[in-house]
Amino acid sequence: MTQFLDLRLQPVGGELAKQVAACQGTSVTNYTGMLVDDLLHAIQGRHVLIATHGFNVNRADGIACLSNWASLLGHYFPDPNPFAFLGLLWPGDSIWAHGLDYPEEPRVADDAGALLGPFLDAYFQGAASVSFASHSLGARVVLATIANMKMRVRRLTLMAGAVDDDCLTTEFSAAAAKVGAISVLASQKDTVLSTLFPLGNFVGGILTVGHPWWHAAIGHCGPAQRWPENFGAPFMIPDGWEFDHGNYLQINQPPAPALDLPVVVPAQGAACPIVDEAGNPIAGWQEAFTAGFESSRFK
Repeated sequence: MTQFLDLRLQPVGGELAKQVAACQGTSVTNYTGMLVDDLLHAIQGRHVLIATHGFNVNRADGIACLSNWASLLGHYFPDPNPFAFLGLLWPGDSIWAHGLDYPEEPRVADDAGALLGPFLDAYFQGAASVSFASHSLGARVVLATIANMKMRVRRLTLMAGAVDDDCLTTEFSAAAAKVGAISVLASQKDTVLSTLFPLGNFVGGILTVGHPWWHAAIGHCGPAQRWPENFGAPFMIPDGWEFDHGNYLQINQPPAPALDLPVVVPAQGAACPIVDEAGNPIAGWQEAFTAGFESSRFK
């Protein structure tokens, strides 16, 4: 059973919850609440990785994609181990308007972080460490969470981050300074971040390339060149892999086989890392890659 921190009120849409709920399950059919004390017992003395989804994801899809990713991580962290995975669900579909809701959807992400940060400070002191991984606008959720925490964070991985490319040295510089090591996965083939993210900035009052307020997404072009000292490169997925926005956390059963560690971001022109005997990519290879990348950086 995958364990979750749930910030949702409704299965689809709805406002942010008033408090954090502890739950467990692998799908909506077996998703149930659990006592916070049981969750705290499960993470006691362990290195905790909290991973979250992005925008336009309902509860059912959040449970499915994060449970699938957790199973892939399990290939790299076999029991018994000092690692504990927690999925984080938040109402990223509450205001979804196909990319034109900026800056309203980031407000929900910021509020989610303001709710979760103090909760972790209050209840996660018994963990060996806390780390985060995110997809899309989930980057803002985890950065806002860290900004609202007093605890230091061991690791942070932003996959396809739908936040400004300079966020680590401007808006969230204080949060970034609380993290031991930061990683990014970005793709120039991300059609959402190459089109809808700048369009959302335009609607929010940010005009065009060259305007002082305009920024690309960190998950499309990577971080702005003035990187924080705790940032680890490389980060740009090869263009030939055609890695799109929805490829990082997918729902595939059974998942693709795990890769040999360490998994690194290769140079441009590298071949797909998981293929069948005919040389064709195996379904689900993308999230096998992202799970392997996270496992390699996490260790």
